[in-house]
Amino acid sequence: MSALRFEVLARCGANRARLGRVHTPHGSFDTPAFMPVATAAAMKGLTPAQVRGTGSQIILNNAYHLMLRPGGDLLERFGGSRRLMRWDGPMLTDSGGYQAYSMSDTARLDEDGVTFRSFVDGSRVHLGPESSMRVQNQIGADIIMAFDDCPPAALPNDGDERRLARTRGVADHARRLAEAHERTLRWLGRCVKAHARPREQALFGIVQGATDLDLRRRSAEGVCSFDLPGYAIGGVAVGEGTDAIRTVVEFTAPLLPDDRPRYLMGVGYERDLVMAVAAGVDMFDCVLPTRNGRNANAFTREGPIRLRNACHAEDPRPIDAGCDCEACGGGFSRAYLRHLFAAEEMLGPTLVSIHNIRHFQRLMMDVRAAIRDDAWPWLLSSWPCLGRQQPATDSDRP
Repeated sequence: MSALRFEVLARCGANRARLGRVHTPHGSFDTPAFMPVATAAAMKGLTPAQVRGTGSQIILNNAYHLMLRPGGDLLERFGGSRRLMRWDGPMLTDSGGYQAYSMSDTARLDEDGVTFRSFVDGSRVHLGPESSMRVQNQIGADIIMAFDDCPPAALPNDGDERRLARTRGVADHARRLAEAHERTLRWLGRCVKAHARPREQALFGIVQGATDLDLRRRSAEGVCSFDLPGYAIGGVAVGEGTDAIRTVVEFTAPLLPDDRPRYLMGVGYERDLVMAVAAGVDMFDCVLPTRNGRNANAFTREGPIRLRNACHAEDPRPIDAGCDCEACGGGFSRAYLRHLFAAEEMLGPTLVSIHNIRHFQRLMMDVRAAIRDDAWPWLLSSWPCLGRQQPATDSDRP
């Protein structure tokens, strides 16, 4: 028996987009779905009720952070992260593989996993396939991710190459990508064996390969040789540009089984989400809504705005007149929000974070409507931000 059931309800005639629903032991969620990130079992500055009020049906916790604090044993005693944080819906946990990539300056990678220093107390900590499965079993998420080896996406410059040679023992980038591909498959086999709760938690495998399409194909074949409830595209939004992300996603998504949910990890700008939906992807997560919200950067249908800018000092308008979130629907002006950030009042980050999450959930609602009604051109014309160039970023992941 699987802990997850996925059904496709409609398909778009213009592309590979599909409307679906995922059923888990703790409820169902509609796809395409955007999952806001509660990294350490908290959506920074927001209550679970406020998150639910944005239309979010599923959220993400991070196993690496929760393993370090408060620890898997404590979470297990409390009945899992969901009960501890009082979230009553579906949940997904990341495995910690991305954090191994992001900490490659200080981490040591070998066949058993990654050894790194804890950001909590500086102690040496080891994370590998078995320990990642153990802590994710303790956290109790409905969907858990295999522990993978996430390599750099692009050819490194001189500084990055020295870092690779020091922390990975591999200076040649092509060799590093092949190594990560092979190790990811070996680790996936170990994750499958170590997963102790397959009837309660659905394990997803992760396709790697950076921007090498031949390697992506080989990775997809290898990962999909394991009969899993779902599959993810990893190793994007780790330094490559928008065009490279598009190429990888449009190539990889159709290689994954049509009857299983497809998850694109860590990609979050509106244009990238809609591109991926058109390629056949069903699930997304990103820290952008809350990270940007805490820094006074708001998303709108027309494009992002910076509330700290002086032009908003006397602006009576809400962030987005068409938005029904607590900030916009509650009548809070741009001028007031700017004041809150200038005064360092915590209400400012809270309200803008609520708005930003709601913005992405409204986009997903319109995406689902466009698929259901086979009205893709309407979606593109209704969201002008989809035609804007998105800023480059080293990482949209926690």
